[in-house]
Amino acid sequence: MHFIGNMMIRTTSMLLCTGLLLAACDDPITGPESGRVDPVPRPAVVRGVYVNAQAAGLPDRVDALLTMADESNVNTFVIDVKERGEVSYESGVALAREAGAERGYIPDLRALLRQLKESGIYPIARIVCFYDPVLATARPDLAIRTTSDDLWVDLEGSVPWVDPYNADVWAYNIELAREALAAGFAEIQWDYVRFPDVADAARAEMVFPAREGRNAVDAIQQFVATSRTELAAFDAPITADVFGRVITTDSDSIIGQDWDELIQVTDVILPMVYPALYWPGSFEIPDPNGDPYRLVRTAMDRAVERTQAATGTVATIRPWLQAFTLGSPEYGPDQMRAQIQAVEDAGLTEWLFWNPNSLYPTAAFQ
Repeated sequence: MHFIGNMMIRTTSMLLCTGLLLAACDDPITGPESGRVDPVPRPAVVRGVYVNAQAAGLPDRVDALLTMADESNVNTFVIDVKERGEVSYESGVALAREAGAERGYIPDLRALLRQLKESGIYPIARIVCFYDPVLATARPDLAIRTTSDDLWVDLEGSVPWVDPYNADVWAYNIELAREALAAGFAEIQWDYVRFPDVADAARAEMVFPAREGRNAVDAIQQFVATSRTELAAFDAPITADVFGRVITTDSDSIIGQDWDELIQVTDVILPMVYPALYWPGSFEIPDPNGDPYRLVRTAMDRAVERTQAATGTVATIRPWLQAFTLGSPEYGPDQMRAQIQAVEDAGLTEWLFWNPNSLYPTAAFQ
């Protein structure tokens, strides 16, 4: 989730609050009175679950999730820092305040990170990049436009997106990542690090003011590579979520995700291989949702084969797996364990589970 060497953009608008300059950033997260929570080091094998911002801000929910982790082999929480443009806590990033993005779902981010550290949980900051209706609405100059110079709106979600080519948008997301790492997160996970996935007719109406002759794959590659450079002082993994289909496509130029390019510029690549989202007949499987082992195993075999063909140091493969029900059958411990087994049988060890409500049966991980 694309490096073009001399085309790589370094923005001048970033707040370089790293190293000795960190103490000069007077804000609720990185200010002089806050102090960083030293995160749990990266486990030898990452096994985790998604925790939405609302759950992360409720002590009872956090306690329940920590109990589940204590009774199982889960050692990682992926926590929303920015989701659909909403920043989960009181941020010191100026543009978050200007855009009205702060929500305060997590009232005390430091306290949460301290609790995770005490419980031995590896904390990953999830940041949704370009699906950001909050910023697009507040700053339409940073958004995708239409051929008539209106704000472009995704008809499926009825929301605008920011322009993935725009260096100021890159800077904003990187500033939030820097703030998260300065607070005590151990890893950054870029989600929606792509262009809108829309039909050709809708795409024909889209205008990207900051394009400057680049294509979508160039833009995503450059953003991820730039973020890795800008955040290098933290020595933290920079990772990227990708559509499951990217594993088997030569280059998904529509959304800008290219497997072969992304594994060169990320520390971890996270294909979303939720069986419920595959069409009947995918990988010649009549009912992917009803056959989670076969679906995940086939997808991971392809991912491993493709990655092993690359040269040099490449990303670790850590798939997102399904812990939600969409259609039949109902997903529970059996379906979840089948996916874990598929990952392991493909020669991989790491995985994450997604449930939008952050509800997970402990039995799935035992």
